[in-house]
Amino acid sequence: MFKLIVNTIRRFCQFLFKRPATWMADKFSSSPDKAAIIQSLDTLIKEIRQGNSQKGLKLSADLNSGKYIILSDQHKGTRDAADDFLTCEKNYVAALDYYFKSNFTLVALGDCEELWENKPIDVLRSYRDDLLLELNFLKDDRFVKIFGNHDLEWSFKMPQSLFLKKRYGKQLRIYEGLLLNMEYKNEVFSIFMAHGHQGDQRSDGNAFSKWFVAAIWTPVQRFLEIKTNTLSDNFELVDKHNIMMYEWSAEQKNLLFISGHTHKPVFASLDHIERINAALEKARSSNNTKLIARLEAELAQRKEEYAGKQFHKTMVIPSYFNSGCCCFSDGDITGIEIENGEIRLVKWKETDHQPQRLVLEYSSLSYIFDQLGTGK
Repeated sequence: MFKLIVNTIRRFCQFLFKRPATWMADKFSSSPDKAAIIQSLDTLIKEIRQGNSQKGLKLSADLNSGKYIILSDQHKGTRDAADDFLTCEKNYVAALDYYFKSNFTLVALGDCEELWENKPIDVLRSYRDDLLLELNFLKDDRFVKIFGNHDLEWSFKMPQSLFLKKRYGKQLRIYEGLLLNMEYKNEVFSIFMAHGHQGDQRSDGNAFSKWFVAAIWTPVQRFLEIKTNTLSDNFELVDKHNIMMYEWSAEQKNLLFISGHTHKPVFASLDHIERINAALEKARSSNNTKLIARLEAELAQRKEEYAGKQFHKTMVIPSYFNSGCCCFSDGDITGIEIENGEIRLVKWKETDHQPQRLVLEYSSLSYIFDQLGTGK
């Protein structure tokens, strides 16, 4: 009887407070500023190019044989009602198993652990088995860990030594960015990866935002059992942030930028709806009725997922990609694959109780490189 009363109160409070609570969480956790983003990214990539190993890792990679999987924003918690990763764990574990056996390098692109809400030791204990899967990549020298704003503690030596290196080993290094340099047409092209919180005034190490999320938002989220990481949450904000990062990338020479942070997957500077509309227009011009029907059905599904999106802008240079996140409320995860000269946006989705890998978008890297900007 008591449990029934509590659940009734919770459902009533969810109805009353979910929208304002989610709005407050967004308001206090993110505020992208274009000038700050540009300055921060300019500084970071300059330091990595100059060989500052404290800021980032610089690697040479082969265009046709390199294999990387970029996954971000797991936000692993402590398996309670505020843990956004819990419903995605099955897909994430299946993905890691696939990529390890397929000889990919795993790039953990920030916000892997939710440390605004939880103590590091509690998160690492809660997901010990997942950590061991990541450790397999590290032992095989195929693991790059990058910190974000929600796991910013990993940027400091003390918590690294106290928590991470006790479990991963002393060989683990944590970076703010990764720069992959590839040779193409006798020029060097770069794939730059960073979490994407750089220059976000309420996320880039902001103490008040961290306090608000930990002290105010998390207890509310636990009681109301609110999951915020759906594709329809606050698209005005994430689109603006993605566009700012796109605008920075489009002005760079021979550079492709991959980030996370916004939880919205972006491929070649276009979101799903933009790409489906473009494909649909092409299918209609050729009167391909079968393809038209498939694309119209997919467009209807995407519009339902993206309900509430108002800010829209086409980005013409394919210089910006976003890995999405590994904490969608339906259990799906998204990521960016680079393999054998191709780049892909993939989703892992449970179908008939089994995780399945779906390729949502793909392109040859050579095509992308041919379209990139030539710098300021």
